[in-house]
This record gives sequence, structure tokens and C-alpha cells, in this order.
Amino acid sequence: MNNAEQFAFKVADSRLGEASYRPMLSLELVYRGRSVIVDGLLDTGAMVNVLPYHLGLALGAVWEQQQTSIQLAGNLARFEARAPVVSATVGRFAPVRQAFAWTRTSDVPLLLGQVNFFQNFDVCFFRSELVFEVRPKGIQSN
Repeated sequence: MNNAEQFAFKVADSRLGEASYRPMLSLELVYRGRSVIVDGLLDTGAMVNVLPYHLGLALGAVWEQQQTSIQLAGNLARFEARAPVVSATVGRFAPVRQAFAWTRTSDVPLLLGQVNFFQNFDVCFFRSELVFEVRPKGIQSN
């Protein structure tokens, strides 16, 4: 995938051996002038991006000021979620706006899902090589 940036899978739990590798992407999130550098799990099965509670607080978000409520599914269905929009910078690419389901729990990793990470980026996984490539939407391959 030309015009793409390549990233290595990261070890989540070394006790799991080969099964411990995860497609974790480092990115910078910015919200109202505050920023954090975080690792997000690329999750093609997640419908939405999910922001753990503590990361929203680190960005300076105030729960009560978030007007849009989101109903999560699966193991996060029991937690309330709100919908802040943040700026995200991946590698050398220009920042893009990302909507998150900011959940009221910190017992979840930052998830990068279909809405709207995979709507803004093409990703190609090379699991046997423990790398993946990311390319912003709209950038043509050479």
C-alpha cells in the first residue's frame, strides 16, 4: 500500500507468546487545546471508536458538558457513554476529526473502530510479519 506508513504490532501480554501481539497504533489526541499520546487497538469488529473514561479526563473533557449520549453494545452496554469529537494525528499524516464513545469506565482500551477511524483510514494487516500499514482515505496508491 503506497503512501502508507507502517507500524509494528505490540506485545500486550508476553505470557501469551505469539498470541500476545496486537495491532496497537500510537496517535496523538487533541481536545480543546489539551493533548495526549496514546496507543489505540485497531478493532475492525468495533462499530465505534471507544475512549476510556480516564483518557477523556486527561484531555480535559467534562462529562456533564457532553450533550450527545451513545448506547454501547456487548460487554460495554452497561456503561453510559457520551460523544466528544477530538482531533487525532496518526504518524506523519494530517490530523483528522474522530468521534468517540467516551465510556464511563477505564477498564477498556482505546478502541479504533468503524465509526469513524476506518472511515478515515485504510489499514492493511500483515499478521505473519507483525506489521500493519495505515493510509488516510483519499490518498491513491502508486
